[in-house]
Amino acid sequence: MKSSASFGVKAADSLTRRWVSPLLFVGVVALSFTLLFRATSPSAPFPVSHLRAELSSAPPIADEEQSAAFAEPTVVASDPQPQETQEMRLERVLKAAATADNTVIMTSLNAFWSTPGSVLDVFLESFRIGDGTSALLDHLVIVAVDDKAYERCLAVHRHCFDFKVQGLDFSGEKVFNTPEYLDMMWARLDFLRLVLEKGYNFVFSDVDVMWFRNPLPFFYPDGDFQISCDNFLGDPTNMKNWPNNGFNYARSNYRTIEFFKYWYASRARFPNVHEQNVLNIIKFEQHVRDMGVQIRFLSTERFGGICEPSRDFSKVCTMHANCCIGLKKKIDDLRAMLDDWRKFMSSPSDQRISRNFAWSVPQSCRLPPGFFSKKEKKPQL
Repeated sequence: MKSSASFGVKAADSLTRRWVSPLLFVGVVALSFTLLFRATSPSAPFPVSHLRAELSSAPPIADEEQSAAFAEPTVVASDPQPQETQEMRLERVLKAAATADNTVIMTSLNAFWSTPGSVLDVFLESFRIGDGTSALLDHLVIVAVDDKAYERCLAVHRHCFDFKVQGLDFSGEKVFNTPEYLDMMWARLDFLRLVLEKGYNFVFSDVDVMWFRNPLPFFYPDGDFQISCDNFLGDPTNMKNWPNNGFNYARSNYRTIEFFKYWYASRARFPNVHEQNVLNIIKFEQHVRDMGVQIRFLSTERFGGICEPSRDFSKVCTMHANCCIGLKKKIDDLRAMLDDWRKFMSSPSDQRISRNFAWSVPQSCRLPPGFFSKKEKKPQL
């Protein structure tokens, strides 16, 4: 029995030694592939939870007038509806403003841009005097980033949403490319990702964009994400087009959602860089191509601006006060755009075709020397 037991132990030891080497080899190979995959795969620079524009779960301070206008009937008198949270408010506002195909028009502003006589008034006026654009106001959501802007929105418009980022104050003037300005732009980008995740397509417009015609019929049918340009090279698929994120259109699907997540996550790789210029970098990356997101650049013939004006008044949809820094300068030239449009619309129809209409801008807005810094510089074409 002792000899038999000894034989069993030796056999077991021999079997163990026989399998140890292959198992170690397999383990080393697996570890090598894992490290290689991690090295070559794009990685999120910080946890996914940090990518979200979180909405407060606490009930906001309710505005009595708006609460009364949108209050839903209580089914049982003794069972009152719970107070509305910010998440619930966003769902309600988007649903109320959406078109039949779940598209909303969105803009954002703070107190500095929303005071009476400021850019907000000019923006809304463009919808009222545009060719068939007044009805689009029913689908416009104004996202206010501070209390004063929210109060002003409630006084002049139907669909308002109060969006705040904890620890950040967006109420004052945010000078282009300052840290506060960049924080506001990045927060806006992530908020738009949240809208996509809720199943809504959106047309986002800066408040200094004038709406003269309905742009919806002129978006490309095969584009997931479409964006206006400071400089358009003639081909909507050419990645060398110079985009301007002040006007864009996005369809809600898994490709655009992943694209917006990746775009926002890329901020960690390019600190202190405008989200528009980060887009100019990542649009060339293989990972973006692998997502399958179809990016299209909008022609300045219909979607113009001070950088590159639309030349045909019979085709223009929007005009942007881009290439212009300073609120007063923007307001002056935006009002001049409205005057130019009124003259065009008041002319007899035959003269609209034959007469050579031209924008009178820029007047106050002039592209300052050094506007395109090293981070803003146009790519070599």
